[in-house]
Amino acid sequence: MTSSAGSLGVHLVRTDENVDEIEALADRLGGRVGLPSLLQDLNRRARRTLAPGWAVHRALTWDAADRRDPRWWPQGISTSADAADTEEVGGRRLLVVSWYSKHGEGSRLTFLDLESRRYRHVLLVVPAVHDGEVTFEPLAVHAGGLVWHGPYVHVAATARGVHTCRVDDLLRVPTHGLVETFGHRYVLPVRFSYRARTDEGLERLRYSFLSLDRGASPPELVVGEYGSLTQTRRLARFQLDPATSFLYEQGGVARPMVVEDGGVVRVQGAAVAGGQWYLTRSTGPWVPGSVYAGRPGAFRRYKWATPMGPEDVAWWPSTDLLWSVTEHPRRRWVFAMRRSRFG
Repeated sequence: MTSSAGSLGVHLVRTDENVDEIEALADRLGGRVGLPSLLQDLNRRARRTLAPGWAVHRALTWDAADRRDPRWWPQGISTSADAADTEEVGGRRLLVVSWYSKHGEGSRLTFLDLESRRYRHVLLVVPAVHDGEVTFEPLAVHAGGLVWHGPYVHVAATARGVHTCRVDDLLRVPTHGLVETFGHRYVLPVRFSYRARTDEGLERLRYSFLSLDRGASPPELVVGEYGSLTQTRRLARFQLDPATSFLYEQGGVARPMVVEDGGVVRVQGAAVAGGQWYLTRSTGPWVPGSVYAGRPGAFRRYKWATPMGPEDVAWWPSTDLLWSVTEHPRRRWVFAMRRSRFG
């Protein structure tokens, strides 16, 4: 079922930008370094590998430490094809993956160069003031979805909405350790947030996962809910303002163009390509996952299409590949599937 956004009362309200705090933080840490510096300092390497799942076309896996790490769990995925019309950033074809910590260390992004397979982790942080001094705290979110669009990275924050960072704000932390970064040399501060709101008496939309529909004009932010049999499993689309890369707002409020019922139980990610939806669903750590293709309320299930534990999903237009990532220790892959395999 498709419902008008106005009748459901679902909306997002953008906070003020942390401009002064980020400026002060940059001054304290020696200035912004931005993405170009990070890409010259990728310190880990993924490797090509095989992965279970009959639809897998290409697979990579992390280095040995990241493959088995029980603290950090991969969740969201986006690409340089989301970020730029050229599908490259800084002359590179990149993947970005979000992780959350099960040990109170917050959340992070990983920038991975597809050609060299080099990558590096970046801690997501929130600027804070303690005893009159600007510092930061880890961003404590599940980070189940991720969209890199233009200069901004949008990170799903479930019931709270969406947190947004600007990649130009990347900072390098000195080795002498002014602040706790849990071993991360680079941090990316939250610039502003989209707070989830609903009209009185209505259920707030959960921003469990995100993707970008580049086939729409202008592009749209795709949002979905992870839900059990007794929970809502709604899918929504927000229009992006091409001039700013922000969500399109009216009267200071961003409302989805459409909210659709008919999502699938325990879905981890959703992408839209060619007018079709593609959903990933995990069957746990030991059984390959599924892809659901079609439209809300009329999906076809493709069992055992993915490796175990698939999470978020992103579409790369020129290659027509669907990229996803799996979460379980010792069964962690970044993998691509040909969209043509699904009908």
